[in-house]
Amino acid sequence: MSGVRLQDVADLAGVSMKTVSNVVHDYPHVSAKMRERVQNAIAELGYRPNVLGRRLATGRTGLIALAFADVSVPYFAELARRVSSLAAEQGYRVLFEETDGTLEGERAVVSSGEAGLVDGMIFQPSRMSSAELAQTRSDIPMVILGEGAAPVTIDRVMIDNVAAAREATRHLLSLGRRRVAFAGHERTALSRTSELRIAGYQAALEEAGLTADPALLIPSQSVSPVDSARSVGAALDAGLAVDAIMCRDDLAAIGALRALQERGLKVPEDVAITGWDNTQMTWVTFPSITTIAPDMTALASRALTMLRERIDGLDTMGRHELVDFDLVKRESAPEA
Repeated sequence: MSGVRLQDVADLAGVSMKTVSNVVHDYPHVSAKMRERVQNAIAELGYRPNVLGRRLATGRTGLIALAFADVSVPYFAELARRVSSLAAEQGYRVLFEETDGTLEGERAVVSSGEAGLVDGMIFQPSRMSSAELAQTRSDIPMVILGEGAAPVTIDRVMIDNVAAAREATRHLLSLGRRRVAFAGHERTALSRTSELRIAGYQAALEEAGLTADPALLIPSQSVSPVDSARSVGAALDAGLAVDAIMCRDDLAAIGALRALQERGLKVPEDVAITGWDNTQMTWVTFPSITTIAPDMTALASRALTMLRERIDGLDTMGRHELVDFDLVKRESAPEA
């Protein structure tokens, strides 16, 4: 129903407009019985609060932005689901922004801040530098996710990518594998994510007394299972001998799995594989894929908490925090 007013909800519920406003703004002192009566009236009438009006009345809109590269990437889709669900529990709605993973897209998102429609932003950058982020508008509270640039003035939440990559590589080595490749990183201009994961991979090899062979790095043209299948397949066809592949992400792992199977190589008997992100598809592939699983709930929850603290006026230097991860062992690289 269009044009429903606050007064209409108050009339149907038999309460004052102030009580309706308190329920809409989620003020805690409203009784459970009164809150239910107002919420029933809101549902019956289809009332939707006016965002700009709410901002004028309270200084806030109840909206936050979540900005990342590409919603078609399973990791970002899962991140969006977790943030949206947890934000709703806290009385916030989420606006999603895609940057296409470009510098121009990231600059546009950060500079606009949804034109004042949002109270804060959770942002996963991949191109902007720390220096540039530090100079962005400061009137919109921001929390950064991931291992990209993060100035000391802005809050950031991430997992320890080096430690996680080291653990995945150690697991492959524990299976007796010695020709461990790394696949799925960018062909040129390595992202910070790829740099850290390769660093962890190399550290584990060196701990085992193995020399990291540059020939075992298999880049892809883009982050996609198709390009991973092509690049891994081309490397195998050129004679590269591997007995394990640590993949930058689950998409690369799925592509690598196909390339191996097309060439008659068995997983994990001939080549073991690990992925990264623990996206839903990894447990339905055949074989299912061993993968690094970031604690997505903790990541989203901590980012939201930090953002709300900034929205409420917290004024300190940036807090950079780590959340846990796990190596989920499945058929592609089972327990030793």
